[in-house]
Amino acid sequence: MTAKTARAAATALAAAALVAALGGQAAAAPVPQPQTATAENRAAAHAAAAAPDTLATLSRFFAREGKVSVAAARPRIEGEAIPVSYLAPEFVAGKPGAPVARLEFLVSEAVSSDGQKAALWTAKTGAGWQVVNIATGDDEFRYAALGAGKLPGGTVFREPQTDSWYVAGGERVLPLDEDAVRAVGPDGVSLAAYRARVVKAYGDKLPGSAYAQRGLAGGYAEAGPPAGPGVGDGAGGGPGVVLAGGAGALALGAAGAVALLRRRRTAGA
Repeated sequence: MTAKTARAAATALAAAALVAALGGQAAAAPVPQPQTATAENRAAAHAAAAAPDTLATLSRFFAREGKVSVAAARPRIEGEAIPVSYLAPEFVAGKPGAPVARLEFLVSEAVSSDGQKAALWTAKTGAGWQVVNIATGDDEFRYAALGAGKLPGGTVFREPQTDSWYVAGGERVLPLDEDAVRAVGPDGVSLAAYRARVVKAYGDKLPGSAYAQRGLAGGYAEAGPPAGPGVGDGAGGGPGVVLAGGAGALALGAAGAVALLRRRRTAGA
């Protein structure tokens, strides 16, 4: 296990424990997520992120490495909740009219008094909108801004298996990070060419496939409640997302199966 992997795993486990401290929110049954981030959804997600219990949990999260004390952390929520989309399995499956990505959750940015940042994932569950994950850094916000600047009006989305970020609009898919550049080149590809790439990479890993039925990491998980703490490795050792199917299972975007744990890059890692 590399130092980067160990640090990410430790952060994920700490976040899971803290989210569980929010009153069992992590165990709430997930439901299919809205297809669009309406003003009502954004307001509900922001309210969950800014709730007193959430802020208290954030204070402990920011203090976990001793950078600031719990009392001095004084976390605040900045800006409004933004949508986060993942590569859609329907697109990979070739469903007519399927968008390249679908909404997975909303995210709010939390900042501590000493400048630490965290992303609060909020999702609609059977108990209403709740915080389901706390992650270090500001990936979602940075890539949303990059995508808006690179392709205004496009859809920014993540391909979880490779932890790569893209923006799609019209008939183009453009890369937003180094992993995406390696996959599609610096100038991006046509939407048709991108579909051909993901079909080749993931077409045999959709729900119901022999690959998914064997429970191998990397398959698309069916919607369902999180199976419990676990940390998964993406293809080639990259970051992964634990959505369903038990510890070590990866999903490439499963609506309603919201991640409790995640790995992510950290500055300077």
